[in-house]
Amino acid sequence: MHPLNISLILLSVALVYAQPSPEVQKRISAAVAAAANESNPDYTAFVNPFIGTGEYLVPLKQCIGDPHLCVDNFGDVCPGASVPFGMVKFSTDLTGYAPAGYVTDPTQTIRGLSPLHDSGTGSSLGTYGNFEIMPMTCPGGFNTCATMLSDRETFRKNNTDDASPGYFSQTLDNEIKMEATSTRRAGLERFTFPKGSKPYFVLGELTVSAWASPDERHIVDLSNDLPDSFVGGTMNIDPQQGRITIGGRWGSSFGPGSFSYQAFSCYDLLNNGNQTLDEYGIWEANAFGLNAKGLGQAHLNLTQNLIGDHYEYGALFSYAGTPEEIIIRVGISFVSTDQACANAEFEVGTSSFDEIMAQSKVLWNEKLSSIQIDLAKTAPNVTELLYSSLYRASLTPNNATGETQGAFSGTSSFYFDSLYCSWDTFRTFYPLMALQHPVDYAQIVDNYIDGWRKLGWMPECRANNLPGWTQGGSSGDVIVGHFAINYHNEAAALGIDLNELYSALLADGDLNPMEWDIQGREVNLYTQYGYVPTDAIDPSSTGRQTREGSRTLEASCAEHPFNEISTALQYAFEDFSIRQVALLLNNTADEERYLNRSLWYRNVWDKTVVSDGFNGFMQKRFPNGTFNFTDPTDCSPQDADENRECSLQGDNVEGFYESSSWEYSWFAPHDTNGLINLMGGNSTFVKRLDHFFDAGYYLAGNEPSFQTPIGYHYANQPAKSIQRVRQVVFENFDITPAGLPGNDDQVTSKRSMFLCAANNRDNQAAMASVLVFHLLGLYPVPGTSQFLILSPFTPTYTIHNTYLNTSTTVTTLGFDPKSLNATIPDGAAAYVKNVTLNGVELSTKCHFDFYDVFKVGGEMVIEVTNDIDQGNDCGSAVPESVSMGGFASLR
Repeated sequence: MHPLNISLILLSVALVYAQPSPEVQKRISAAVAAAANESNPDYTAFVNPFIGTGEYLVPLKQCIGDPHLCVDNFGDVCPGASVPFGMVKFSTDLTGYAPAGYVTDPTQTIRGLSPLHDSGTGSSLGTYGNFEIMPMTCPGGFNTCATMLSDRETFRKNNTDDASPGYFSQTLDNEIKMEATSTRRAGLERFTFPKGSKPYFVLGELTVSAWASPDERHIVDLSNDLPDSFVGGTMNIDPQQGRITIGGRWGSSFGPGSFSYQAFSCYDLLNNGNQTLDEYGIWEANAFGLNAKGLGQAHLNLTQNLIGDHYEYGALFSYAGTPEEIIIRVGISFVSTDQACANAEFEVGTSSFDEIMAQSKVLWNEKLSSIQIDLAKTAPNVTELLYSSLYRASLTPNNATGETQGAFSGTSSFYFDSLYCSWDTFRTFYPLMALQHPVDYAQIVDNYIDGWRKLGWMPECRANNLPGWTQGGSSGDVIVGHFAINYHNEAAALGIDLNELYSALLADGDLNPMEWDIQGREVNLYTQYGYVPTDAIDPSSTGRQTREGSRTLEASCAEHPFNEISTALQYAFEDFSIRQVALLLNNTADEERYLNRSLWYRNVWDKTVVSDGFNGFMQKRFPNGTFNFTDPTDCSPQDADENRECSLQGDNVEGFYESSSWEYSWFAPHDTNGLINLMGGNSTFVKRLDHFFDAGYYLAGNEPSFQTPIGYHYANQPAKSIQRVRQVVFENFDITPAGLPGNDDQVTSKRSMFLCAANNRDNQAAMASVLVFHLLGLYPVPGTSQFLILSPFTPTYTIHNTYLNTSTTVTTLGFDPKSLNATIPDGAAAYVKNVTLNGVELSTKCHFDFYDVFKVGGEMVIEVTNDIDQGNDCGSAVPESVSMGGFASLR
């Protein structure tokens, strides 16, 4: 049996206590096996939507030998019914920690089925969850129905959860089955009741309370949306038309509490005249004895409760007779109830549940078939991992074009909600989209540019149609820059004006907003000092003064009172992306200016800091130039202080965002050879990189570490990169609900909460997309057209780009299934011997250019060998770095 199959089957057995239904995996396995003999396979059949939905610890008695098999990670993936980039994602909402609505934990109860969710977000409060509907039977009649949330919460029937692309299903322990399928802004909900029972539904539950800050919301455990943020709205029941409309305002799940957004729903109850409404009315309840129902009443008009009391409101209705099946059509809008109803009428109309589900499957097959593998010769679990990851890579962001509000109301541009967040997605998510789907990419780039048009800066994070918290500067610069570098010849035809794109980049790079917690950067101090200083006065703008280190690295600035170092690092890389577009547009002055700024990551390198015998680490820095020491192990998996704050908290004094100095000291994707020189040369760099992994400082689920396993390429030891990538994949990813990388400790402290929650989420398919690249044997350098070459997990694959009308086939000559192991066995062929493109051998076997391969199509052959020494040399050149003269010209 294949080694990958063995490890994943063991883990699947260990988690059999968990959801989903065992039939899901049986169905997928059967489809993969049958597809080996099919010429036109159904790629949706290979997708497991439940990967990454895990959330709890399996009892130890169910472990098989290794207690680590019992740990279920926080993936925050939504398995709900959705089309690609759909605005709606129909899923159940459960109690407990459930940011995406659904979780596998069978100890949690179901609150209802709702149409709005995000997938893989970093918001622990949850996002959306508006407009929950809950089916029930009320043997005593209308006035006996359990309307209040705490009364109506119901357990699921274990091992019955089901999902596939465009479909979601869950059965309650009272045998009522809930199903959903969707279009972009609408969908159908189907409910099957036990024979002979009268169907009742609770809908809407407008929960009114004083909207609390995130730290206070724990005292309020009943709400309509997941973060309990309702601040007012209306509900209307039209019994003649059989329609319920709801509209209101809710607060952001990952942004300032002073912001709120509007949302509207339209529920059509009669299924094209095939169902008859019976009783209807409204209800009101609280935790202190109020539990009233108003039979025949049809209107609610509510505002926020300012004194702080907590009330629940909603609709209650039933159907005539005892029909076993009820179908409800749902439309959603961010503009009005009229538009919500129009969306349902236009996108669903009179179509049946099965017809809508079939339409969704067609859309998903179009997306998934852009990468085709040798199904007969690929390990079944690799197939499932690949297509499940490709699926999640097209779930978000949510295409809300035509559904705009606030500053974007009526915009003629494309509009996408749920940008969670640019810091998470610039590394691999958008480079993967560039390979396959440039039309989608261009629409999202247009959306970023429109943010600059409307607000003055491009969005960094967008949550619930509202600006979200900035994490590392303006990472949208890398996203739009990567598009410009790879598609500048096609940009105009794709609707992108490169001059406008460049103006948006310059706004991010040169203009300091008044408030840089939600957009832009703290550019003034960054350009004044050449890094984001700690303990510095900023007289003209405000924001949380933290993350100085990672901000300088990512772009360099003093965003929140923490993370100055990580911000500086992010700023520097964002400046590199601006430099690339300046080079593209022949703007010599800006090209030189931003090239210099891209090297400012070196300004937060303190060569005097020693950790584990290695010299030099990224550190915070005062305005006078002296460094402010941070232990490089702080906020790492080896940090002994379980109360240390490591994320967006105001008392994070470490200088890094969701990371440690050990981790962020590797972050200069555009200048890894510059880091090698800072660290003392190739030999020391490799020893230090080995120690980083072996000592347990690496976090597979943390984006700053995505490129680190391939860092060996730059020291001319590519075989070690291949070994590390195999280890990363097999130790961190699998096909179970716990299948995303995470921390092996139970969440018992602030620090471990950061490790388990902040770093285990799919993060808008950041984890999915990096896994896809690992399986394909590639890694992109964001903001460039360069790819690093690794060892594929499949013998052959073809990438189709329908816009360019190109197909590129990558064949692994000498592919050895025995190499698919966390530790490559002796004698297994995994290391790259040579690379040929259309029959011509490349001079380097470590990297190639997008323009030479995927832009024109053809055939690439990666020949592998079992000789590590033969495969541990790049050939004519290691990958490029700016300080060594790299990236000096563009294609």
